[in-house]
Amino acid sequence: MTTFRPVLRQALKTYEKNRQLRKIAQASALVESRGYMKWTRVEDTIEFARLMNYKKIGIACCIGLKREGAILASILRRNGFQVISTICKTGAVPKEKVGVKDAEKLRPGQFEAMCNPVAQAMLLDACGADLNIIVGLCVGHDALFCRTSRAPVTTLIAKDRVLCHNPVASIYNHQSYYKRRLYDSHLSNIWKSSPGS
Repeated sequence: MTTFRPVLRQALKTYEKNRQLRKIAQASALVESRGYMKWTRVEDTIEFARLMNYKKIGIACCIGLKREGAILASILRRNGFQVISTICKTGAVPKEKVGVKDAEKLRPGQFEAMCNPVAQAMLLDACGADLNIIVGLCVGHDALFCRTSRAPVTTLIAKDRVLCHNPVASIYNHQSYYKRRLYDSHLSNIWKSSPGS
């Protein structure tokens, strides 16, 4: 905080100058104080949207969590929101369009649609979403969605196929069950061969 004091001052000025960011910060603080240890994340999201006076909620959903997305949509509608949603494989764009080689696909030799988070964000923006909720987008796809979306984005479900979408379990178990998985040397080999390394 001492080294980056100018950055912290700039952040505070940003809240002062940008009314929308200030309003989001205020609503977030109110949700925290009113629902602390009482509300689930779904309830937090509903109350946040109400405080922000959002009417239309977008859901960016993984195809593998379409059931969960549908349940969320139903809950939001019952709470008075208009809901629009889009699935990750929207557009049925082949993975080859973004440079994925056939041998790199899950099922080489077969058609595989890429996840299309940029299109998901653009579609929800085109439909006028006030707030977008991520339901299980993959790592990287969630980053692309957040970077593209004009509307504010919150995550309800963070994908983790191994841990039933509970990624914090690997953190809680980093010194026990997951120790070998998180600190094993095979991971360092994966990182060395990954793009951008």
